[in-house]
Amino acid sequence: MELNLVNWLLALSPVLAVLILMVGAGWGGSRAGSAGLLAALALALTAFGGDANLALVAVGKSVLLAIDVLYIVWMALFFYNVTNEAGAVALIGLSLPRLTADRAAQSLLISWVFVSLLQGVGGFGVPVAVVAPLLVGLGYTATQSVIMASLGHGWAVTFGSLGTSFVALTAVTGLPGEALAHDAALILGLACLISGALVAYVSAGWSGFLRSIPLLAFVGAAMGLTQWWIATNGIWTLGSTSGALAGAFVGVLYVLSPLHQGRTKGADAAPDESGRSLALALAAYGILLVLAFAVNLIEPLEKVMDSALIQVDFPAVSTSLGWVVPAESGRAISVFGHAGAILFYAGLIAFLIYRVAGYFDSPTVWSEIWRKVSRSALKSTVSILALVAMASLMTHSGMTQIIARGISETFDADIYPLFAPFIGTLGAIMTGSNTNSNVVFGALQQETATLLALSAPIVLAGQTAGASLGSVLAPAKIIVGCSTVGLSGQEGPVIRRMLLLGLIPVVFVALFTFARLAF
Repeated sequence: MELNLVNWLLALSPVLAVLILMVGAGWGGSRAGSAGLLAALALALTAFGGDANLALVAVGKSVLLAIDVLYIVWMALFFYNVTNEAGAVALIGLSLPRLTADRAAQSLLISWVFVSLLQGVGGFGVPVAVVAPLLVGLGYTATQSVIMASLGHGWAVTFGSLGTSFVALTAVTGLPGEALAHDAALILGLACLISGALVAYVSAGWSGFLRSIPLLAFVGAAMGLTQWWIATNGIWTLGSTSGALAGAFVGVLYVLSPLHQGRTKGADAAPDESGRSLALALAAYGILLVLAFAVNLIEPLEKVMDSALIQVDFPAVSTSLGWVVPAESGRAISVFGHAGAILFYAGLIAFLIYRVAGYFDSPTVWSEIWRKVSRSALKSTVSILALVAMASLMTHSGMTQIIARGISETFDADIYPLFAPFIGTLGAIMTGSNTNSNVVFGALQQETATLLALSAPIVLAGQTAGASLGSVLAPAKIIVGCSTVGLSGQEGPVIRRMLLLGLIPVVFVALFTFARLAF
């Protein structure tokens, strides 16, 4: 397919349209996503030589991808509303200051450590959807909450979701995980510190960041080194999960230490007059983690849960310009073993526990919970459907590949490593997924590294690290977080600030990738 400046700009225009409308004009995700979808459809059928059959296949695949995401969105909202109606969120918000009165330390424990743990065992939008409301309960603004929960787990995406994104990278490149894990885990482990620093800054400004340096150092080292050790020993499916568990252990020890208490003395938590138990309040999250581990790590149980799959086979399609997408199966959705299903099980068990404990005041609480879920999720549903369809049309018509080729062919071997992570970031923002970015751009980055005589594992580490950090900047992901804190239709200002802060760790990854190849 011919590559020139006009084609490159045309290919990029749907993404630019969405970003400009959301960031510049303040449009909500549903309106901006629909505009981007229409632009991608028009370009696919005209400038890029697609036809109605190609469009139908692309949209058909996107529906499966969107269902995969929306299953989680709806169930995450269900899980949250169960805990919120039971008073669990408010109780955790009251109880945390008893552990530490330092606002920055509170935010780090929840929106850096806990959110990363959720990314490790679930991912796919769950971390922000669950954690952002917890932060609102602690008194942070809705915008702060979404930003902190998003930025805090960017480092944990590649080896999170039981290593889905990393496994995808090994599949498309044909390289063994042992060859890729060292550099990927090393770069992401260092990026973990930047993620934590951003959370501390958003939470409490420069003073909060400076006050949190010891906590950042201890917890960041625990999470980064543990993830690196687990991944390089061949257990990359548990990289982020193990790292976050180590971080939680070290973090709690630190905030309970005399050193930390000396820095936060004199601050008392508000009293809890509800009569509710903190152990029961936390039970829902414990149940969620236990179920996630069990379903993903107990092989017989995993097979049973994955016995019912929704999957559709799609034919090969091509454009008149020569771009070909081979026949393939669409996204497989496990009806009973999906992350959304796990969220539902956890929420249902928690609902029954809270019902027996007398934590619900209304006899119609079940219907009230689902009414709130529907009200929050409808706008997000439209937005996600539109954005996923836009990304699928761009991939199937060759637009995504043209964008990547234009970037990669512009730079020589000396400076290309600086831009490799940004290609991963671009792919993640466009598709909303670290996994998809690795699938779309992994082979391209490998080929480019080979042609430029660069180390493919290091370039690919930059690719997946950039995609990991960039995935939390994707409009589709931000929409999910906004929907759980009452910001549906008001995502523009959140995205604007997220881009300013979220590109900082990507720049760091780019510099580190460059340094790794230069020295």
